[in-house]
Amino acid sequence: MNEKAAVGEKAAVDYVKDGMVVGLGTGSTVYYTILKIGEMVRKGLKITGVATSVQTEKLAKEQGIPLLSLDEVKTIDVAIDGADEINHYFHAIKGGGGALLREKIIAKASKQFVVVADSKKVVQSLGEFPLPVEIVPFGAGKTEGYIQSFGCQTALRMQGDSPYVTDNGNYIIDCQFGEIKDPEQLEKELNNITGVVENGLFVDMVKHVITIGEDKQAILLDKLE
Repeated sequence: MNEKAAVGEKAAVDYVKDGMVVGLGTGSTVYYTILKIGEMVRKGLKITGVATSVQTEKLAKEQGIPLLSLDEVKTIDVAIDGADEINHYFHAIKGGGGALLREKIIAKASKQFVVVADSKKVVQSLGEFPLPVEIVPFGAGKTEGYIQSFGCQTALRMQGDSPYVTDNGNYIIDCQFGEIKDPEQLEKELNNITGVVENGLFVDMVKHVITIGEDKQAILLDKLE
């Protein structure tokens, strides 16, 4: 069973309706959402997409999905994206694909933020997946040092022999914290570091999670309060 396809397609069918403005996420799971939306558009669905990355913009155009920039729309009805980890409180780590800043901006601008996640991405506590932190290139080594003072192991994300560069022209530091016990506090503290643009903790932003249940069917996950 292709879990990513199952949850990605369900999100498109259940949440994308005629006339909507839809935030299109980035990654290997929401890829199937975009393919399904493209199929729905070719069958007559009329929506407008807002892409979270250059990669997603390219895929959406290939699928015939009309696109506008975020500044060209008044609001986003629903944004659909994947996650590297998400717990039952719907706090998530995102940014493995490098698009965390734009993903968070679009999620924040959306009336509903839906995460699609295969069963391996749903966890009891966040932190096994390294937390991506987007930083400006100037003084990157110094900024990385400030981040290390939080007690994590860090690595500058590379692409070949050079630092990985985001669509915004920034670098990413991948941070191994172990268990993250207070995601809300850590998100705020990291963003207070001079040189940090944004981090991959998505706290109190996700409204719905589609994953795979014990019966191997795509289900809507209930949030713990």
